[in-house]
Amino acid sequence: MALTDARIRNLKPREGRYLVTDGRGLGLEVMPSGALSWRYRYRLNNRLEKVVLGRYPDLSLKAAREIRDEMASMVARGKSPAREKQLARVSLNAEATVREFGDRYYADQVLTRVKDPRNVRRYLETEIYPAFGTKLLKEVTSADVERLVYRKRDNGRHAAAAALRNVLKRLFDYALQRGLVTSNPASPIATRFITTSRPRTRSLTPQEIRIYLQTLYGSNIRRQFKLGLHLILLTLARKSELLLAKWQDVHLEAGEWHVPTENSKTGKPHIVYLSRQAIDLFTELKVLSGDSELVLPGRSSLKRPFAHNALNKALAGVSFSIPPFTIHDLRRTGSTLLHEKGFASDVVEKALNHSIGGIRGVYNRAEYSDDRRKMLQFWGDFVEQLASERKVLIANFGNRA
Repeated sequence: MALTDARIRNLKPREGRYLVTDGRGLGLEVMPSGALSWRYRYRLNNRLEKVVLGRYPDLSLKAAREIRDEMASMVARGKSPAREKQLARVSLNAEATVREFGDRYYADQVLTRVKDPRNVRRYLETEIYPAFGTKLLKEVTSADVERLVYRKRDNGRHAAAAALRNVLKRLFDYALQRGLVTSNPASPIATRFITTSRPRTRSLTPQEIRIYLQTLYGSNIRRQFKLGLHLILLTLARKSELLLAKWQDVHLEAGEWHVPTENSKTGKPHIVYLSRQAIDLFTELKVLSGDSELVLPGRSSLKRPFAHNALNKALAGVSFSIPPFTIHDLRRTGSTLLHEKGFASDVVEKALNHSIGGIRGVYNRAEYSDDRRKMLQFWGDFVEQLASERKVLIANFGNRA
């Protein structure tokens, strides 16, 4: 029910604060003291945000609705009213710090232009701000950028290092445009010195899958890594989803692995339906994990997973007699071959935990649970058949390591 001035005057304070809604995100919060405060709540990039508008009656019902409408228009354009209000307090000038300007850059450029801004936010919060967030923007040097980017590169995370460099490059390009710096310290750090880009088209043929598994299990890398790299192929899951997986989310009797929101790249919970072969691999990992709550506890602690690049390094340490490929290419392999086998694209994309774009993505909320379960069992059988040729049994591969 929409608010009226008469209804507002009759609101009584309670022991705890409570909210009375007016509609379209606007509400009036009633404090135990009797004070009344306008709140506007909205959802942006799958996150619920709120902003305080002002006190009633200093801010009238009519004025609050007008501000609500203006902010709703901002949200429709991809801007965060809460972030804009926060940044309005920050005076951007030659004395702005990297964190101050980074937050403005994120609000002005990233939220309004980038389809999935979470990666940029993560680089800002976990890499850039800890390194030189309190430093004045104009004092950041190419040496600062090089030190940060090359540290990630030298740790084996070439693609992530290149992505970090690109975030810094775009951030300082915006600072140049705003006249806050005279040069871009990220420009001299050429991408070709960080990583060699590869076309995102690599997928393994059935023959290459056979060689991949035979070579993988015949190598001397950790048994956990062998099983994990095999699981990524069978489940089509992302590396990060497996590294962060906990046993409380793996239901072997039901044949399901639940990926929680915080571990899902799409920001939505996801269910991976486990084939018989995948269940066998998880069963062995359960024994190897001991008392840890993690599926893949790290080498030095049962409470922490392996480092993000641990599987990359393990894969790089195996000499495969096939053209180079990445862990992500295993997901592409499954997608390519399952499409070739005639499985519906929406079913494959849902199994990959991809967001379906366009108008179909808006209206298609189907989970395809039965179809995905059948498809992934077909995929498990298909891969097992390949790896079982020449009397090589998957269950015995590890005995050679």
